[in-house]
Amino acid sequence: MQGIINIFKNKGMTSFDVVRIVKRLAKTKKVGHTGTLDPEACGVLPVAIGKATKIIDYIMDSDKVYEVSFMLGEVRDTYDLEGKIISQKDTSHLKKQDVLEGIKKFTGEYMQVPPMYSALKQNGVRLYDLARQGIEVERKGRKVNIKCIDNIEIKMPYVKMRVCCTKGTYIRSLCFDIGEYLNVGAVMTDLKRTKTSVFDEENSINIADLTEENIFNYVISIDDALSKYPKLTVKNKYAKLLQNGVNVFDTRLTSEEVQENQLYRVYNEEDLFLGLGEKGKKGFKLQKLLV
Repeated sequence: MQGIINIFKNKGMTSFDVVRIVKRLAKTKKVGHTGTLDPEACGVLPVAIGKATKIIDYIMDSDKVYEVSFMLGEVRDTYDLEGKIISQKDTSHLKKQDVLEGIKKFTGEYMQVPPMYSALKQNGVRLYDLARQGIEVERKGRKVNIKCIDNIEIKMPYVKMRVCCTKGTYIRSLCFDIGEYLNVGAVMTDLKRTKTSVFDEENSINIADLTEENIFNYVISIDDALSKYPKLTVKNKYAKLLQNGVNVFDTRLTSEEVQENQLYRVYNEEDLFLGLGEKGKKGFKLQKLLV
């Protein structure tokens, strides 16, 4: 079994719980997920099986869409309801327009500081391990891009919204930052990931509904899982060179126009998927062989 299963993870389980279930059902050890969801978050969690584990990074390197709810007026150490309350403030003075303006401040690129309760490592130690020991360390901000925030519902002190963002964005931190900007604090109360790369909630299978009998029905091929990358057909005599790791500079490689610094799904003339390739200054080369 090789490919991706678009799984919907339920609340109350870890991403590794999902992987463990898929390993048992698929009867293979070569299984990996494509981006951690916190235990109390739910949503789309594509899981790679077999050779598809080679493309996990390419799936993770994609925009994500979330539906998130948060409460203004409270700060917790984990930035969500799992943590200890640090502060509480009155929000009665805030108007809906104030909240909308605060949210708008964080659309586009900004330097986001990840939460202490995260799986990021510092000096080889995961931040959440330090946090559990009561140790807080300085974290460097990372550039994230909040591409859009819409479907905003405000019922003070609660806010619900949809967020489209680049990889590496912590939605808990976004809620915290909005609360900080409004000078009342905020805590995330609910989170669902509805899309990552080409995988969306509508076409997912709930992990609770996956069985040994039906698991094969939900396996998506490796090249279909990479469908966000444009398709490129190369001539057979060059396909072998590419498979052998050669940079091909010959313009007769393909009859199609090829852009530099653009990843392509590469096929030979028999429509056999070879892998992901890219044109650079030294010619065209397969970056990831998947045949």
